[in-house]
Amino acid sequence: MASPLSEPTTAIEKTDRVGDLDHRPRVLLGKMGLDGHDRGVKLIARALRDSGVHVIYSGLWQTPRSLAIAARDEDADCLACSIMSNSHLVLVPRLLDECRNVGRPDMIVTLGGIIPQEDVQPMLDTGVDRIFHTGTSMETIVQTVRDAVRPYTVLDTSHATAQLARRISLAHAGRMPADAKTKRPAQVVGLTGAPGAGKSTLVAAMAIEAVSRGEKMAVVAFDPMSPITSGALLGDRLRVDFNTVDENVYYRSLAITGEDYATLPGVIGLIGAAGFDKLIIETVGAGQNDVAIREHVDRTAVVVVPGMGDAVQMEKAGILEIADLFVINKADFAGESKLKRELLDIASGREIYETIATQGQGIVELLDALLG
Repeated sequence: MASPLSEPTTAIEKTDRVGDLDHRPRVLLGKMGLDGHDRGVKLIARALRDSGVHVIYSGLWQTPRSLAIAARDEDADCLACSIMSNSHLVLVPRLLDECRNVGRPDMIVTLGGIIPQEDVQPMLDTGVDRIFHTGTSMETIVQTVRDAVRPYTVLDTSHATAQLARRISLAHAGRMPADAKTKRPAQVVGLTGAPGAGKSTLVAAMAIEAVSRGEKMAVVAFDPMSPITSGALLGDRLRVDFNTVDENVYYRSLAITGEDYATLPGVIGLIGAAGFDKLIIETVGAGQNDVAIREHVDRTAVVVVPGMGDAVQMEKAGILEIADLFVINKADFAGESKLKRELLDIASGREIYETIATQGQGIVELLDALLG
């Protein structure tokens, strides 16, 4: 979507509450094609978040299929696609076709970018809901997202994954369908650690490794919800290359306040009943007292990085105590050896794995330890 010229102050003032909406708006933002610039879409993502919207950012270089899968799995109210590579006449019809193919023919699709005036009507004729040009106000964009919200009901579709996505939305809203079947996956692991430890990149690397083995897995990734506007920026899924893993990984981003995992048992049960035997739950960036995830998983991996603190920090009660195993990520950073020595002092026989997630190093061993 095009970067707005006006500041989003008015939009923030008018849309900081749900009002009469059925649920807080969820929008998937994606850059389709070869456009390698995302500054504009990131500005829009932050402004939408500050307006109380839950924004899922899927990243650069998305294909029509990867965007359609993302919008379906995230149960987005609308898919807002930015395209700047002058390939809209080819890619946009494919995007709408893929939404139908993956079980969401009803997905509302909006388009932003440099779209010649003579191409506007052909895009609308293919099924695009709205087209935004450079200079569109942020207030207009926010209102379009709010207008896309439809009440959460069980979707009228035979596509199992689309049904799963909607049932998770209902469960997370505290409205678990009465007829929903639940089954706990055979393996449920939690991945926690401080912000910036590389949890999302680790999950992405493990997902790619699992798919390369012919396996399927599910991921639930939590991000914080604003205590002021209740908006959220859900950006963890952009680390996963869905152009590679396709539908072999079900990935769902959810926003919570603090450690409010009250709806998590229902979400876990729905995922297991959908046929996923392996589930990774990634927590919000955690501090020393964030330990509630342990109550919901079979094993907990705590991710740490060099420079996280001195030996005194290691001795404090809290998150390090709940670890069934430790992961030293970014093991190529200075201080790795010192960190490992300090962990060994408190590990009490618990295993320590060293990874460089961005390079795929140590991922095979970690995946075997958690989900092997």
